[in-house]
Amino acid sequence: MDTTTIKQKQQAAWASGDYSAIGTRLLPTAELLCEAVDLRAGQRVLDAACGNGNAALAAARRFCEVTGVDYVPELLERARRRALAEGLEVSFQEADVENLPFPDASFDVVLSTCGAMFAPDQERTAAELLRVCRPGGRIGMVNWTPDSYVGELFRAIGRYVPPPPGLRPPVEWGGEERLRELFGPGVKISAPRRSFRWRFPSAEHQAEFFASFYGPTHKALAALEADRAAGLKAEMVETVKRFNVSGDATLVLRMDYLEVVVDKPATP
Repeated sequence: MDTTTIKQKQQAAWASGDYSAIGTRLLPTAELLCEAVDLRAGQRVLDAACGNGNAALAAARRFCEVTGVDYVPELLERARRRALAEGLEVSFQEADVENLPFPDASFDVVLSTCGAMFAPDQERTAAELLRVCRPGGRIGMVNWTPDSYVGELFRAIGRYVPPPPGLRPPVEWGGEERLRELFGPGVKISAPRRSFRWRFPSAEHQAEFFASFYGPTHKALAALEADRAAGLKAEMVETVKRFNVSGDATLVLRMDYLEVVVDKPATP
């Protein structure tokens, strides 16, 4: 599997559209994750694959010493602007979650909200998250579940733009069995299933919103001929309808995820 080429395509996808329009709507999951890992003021916190910085900013609001890393410069710049607007101290730097530029045991807590799960090499990513977390520290993640709206959306995209051979679906991170494979038997894992709601005027409006702002769908639609793009757009509408819990003419989209807390043992 050529992860270099995969990452280049991923970077282009995440940089397209306007992820801030999507990412800021995930903010409640980051705030809840910080509570789930029981952050304390002064702790050293890494937000890995931080995107537009939701978890980093949530940790900084709790007076932690925060570093955010991502391999998409455009997303880091948006995160920096958000931190500046709130007067929060966060260090952001460009880095790959599969090769974190920090010594072993650099952080008390490592966070990732819908970010690290998209790295091509899942085993290497999990190993890096564990490596930079100190003994007795915690890793907290928000991961989409395989049967969630996001899982169904990526399957729909894959029918039109097939993923590279050998690339495991990112939503595998949303299954507790896979988490135990990735992090190994020596850790304690808590992974309750959570959900929140996104609200839109209609399913059609949501599909257009994602077509414009969500990098993976924006990039996939741009790569297709007009008739196939229309087919994918129609599937996006039907997919979102299956997760609509509004009961009226509007859309209330149920978003399912795992709230993961991994406790690294204090001694090997």
